[in-house]
Amino acid sequence: MTTTEADQVTPEPAEAVGTAEAAGHEHGVHGYHKQKDEHLKRLRRIEGQIRGLQRMVDEDVYCIDILTQVSASTKALQSFALQLLEEHLRHCVADAAAKGGDDVDAKVEEATKAIARMLRT
Repeated sequence: MTTTEADQVTPEPAEAVGTAEAAGHEHGVHGYHKQKDEHLKRLRRIEGQIRGLQRMVDEDVYCIDILTQVSASTKALQSFALQLLEEHLRHCVADAAAKGGDDVDAKVEEATKAIARMLRT
């Protein structure tokens, strides 16, 4: 929400809201919740790899050495994405399937689109 000059509160546009909220996703426990600390540690390690790449460029390191590190960083992100996808399937999709109804079709379609995006990279 934003405040206008007349001190009236107006809603922010949908694009200003997080993508999960805009897409209608719940703010509950997600499939990755049980391993959240491990995921954050993994992402911090990947972040360190990216900072290392910046340092390598700054220090004029040989191109092939930088590309090797780019490949390692890319693999680390892909591995993280696959783990997150597996947790989504085990938790969110399985939960929707157990409840029945149209929600399971929506969750499967959502997962399929996520897989398609991952394959394009």
